Amino acid sequence: MRVAVSFDHRGVKLRAGVLQAIANLGHEIVDLGVETIDPRVDYPDKARDIGEAILNGDAERGVLVCGSGVGASVAACKLPGIRAAICHDVYSAHQGVEHDDMNVLCLGSEVVGAELAAELARTFLAARFDGGERYVRRLEKIEEMEGEKIDA
Repeated sequence: MRVAVSFDHRGVKLRAGVLQAIANLGHEIVDLGVETIDPRVDYPDKARDIGEAILNGDAERGVLVCGSGVGASVAACKLPGIRAAICHDVYSAHQGVEHDDMNVLCLGSEVVGAELAAELARTFLAARFDGGERYVRRLEKIEEMEGEKIDA
């Protein structure tokens, strides 16, 4: 599987462990940076990079790391077709794929350490979408929401 990975300046501290975990599984890494804490890189820019890589077919899934994981997941979910979530436990990392067809795993470098981040990436990449009728129905509802314009 081709896996896009991206880190903002705060997420970079998990970079080595996440990349190694993905490489150890034999997946092809689409590295979208960053490699250093300086200069600062905004998480919405990295979320756009990872989302576009998936939507353009350059990657099948992505791992996106910022300080908390919150900003990364909020920004990535703004792109239609991207289903990103923060997962700081292994249950969410596999269940998000199995039931919700999550395609971007978001992690917080200030929340999880390198070992847990690697385990979460492994769990996320090993999971497969269940494809059950109720899960497909729910995803179709999400797709409808993505196309709606809400008047406030």
